[in-house]
Amino acid sequence: MSHVNRQIQLVSRPQGEPTADNFRLVEAAVPALSEGQVLVRNHFLSLDPYMRGRMNDGKSYAQPQPLNEVMLGGTVGEVVESRNEHFKVGDKVVGMGGWQEYQLVDASQRGVLQKVDTTHVPLSAYLGAVGMPGVTAWYGLVKIINPKAGETVVVSAASGAVGSVVGQLAKARGARAVGIAGGADKCRYVVEELGFDACIDYKEHRDMKSLSAALKAACPDGIDGYFENVGGIILDAVLLRANAFSRVAMCGMISGYNGEPIPMAAPQLILVNRMKVEGFIVSEHMEVWPEALKELGTMVATGKLKFRESVAEGIAAAPEAFLGLLKGKNFGKQLVKLV
Repeated sequence: MSHVNRQIQLVSRPQGEPTADNFRLVEAAVPALSEGQVLVRNHFLSLDPYMRGRMNDGKSYAQPQPLNEVMLGGTVGEVVESRNEHFKVGDKVVGMGGWQEYQLVDASQRGVLQKVDTTHVPLSAYLGAVGMPGVTAWYGLVKIINPKAGETVVVSAASGAVGSVVGQLAKARGARAVGIAGGADKCRYVVEELGFDACIDYKEHRDMKSLSAALKAACPDGIDGYFENVGGIILDAVLLRANAFSRVAMCGMISGYNGEPIPMAAPQLILVNRMKVEGFIVSEHMEVWPEALKELGTMVATGKLKFRESVAEGIAAAPEAFLGLLKGKNFGKQLVKLV
């Protein structure tokens, strides 16, 4: 059976803010399978902020995205052909299929494809709450912030795929959860749907004085843990309210993804408050994934962990959906539906 595979490639490095011109839609024939290979029809593609950093050519924790090759990214889909005894047609799988409709995989390489059970967990959730974003939230909260009951945990980008899980996991551990998000709708969702104790609309508080006052009102006992996704003025305002021996999990700095400098107003507060500030990359901590996914999967299956998805339709929509994600236009986990 021959298939035409539509792919999105990166064709140029962005200078500052990326544009649709950095990408190209191409078509390629899917080659015949060799022994040990599996062909997956991708159903959903994950779009994530980390992809912006990989578009640059500079030194980072991950290799740059190669030019004129398929954009890298997480996918979930269904096996449509198999010459591998461990995978049969119809199996639902998660992997790094990239921005394309079909993925040809040497499935004899351990860990390249993982079978998933969609009986109680929707397939798309394996790219969000029960996937890399969920485990990212779990690691930063459980292993770095490690909140005690009654402590206050603040998370930026609180309505997003990672931040929304952080707050719900904090609440499950008896902590107070305070979100920071952009817009009244997102803040309402964070409090009313996800169960956070409070949420601050950063679009209403654009200067340090205003944001700091809002944090003081939402966190009367100070801040014990902070899950950082954004950087900039939000980090500065949180540091002003941080308690002694507070912990900061540094996950993302989206305010600087286009190359802007991210100065800190008062880094001395890290010393004054004897704070622990730790950056992490979740793929370097594979040893915790089984424990994390067990808790996340159970919470989703039992309705205790809620999530929301923004879904773009079709592979051609991926670049614009990605550019929108970087501007905060998405609500919850940003996906592209490919089937």
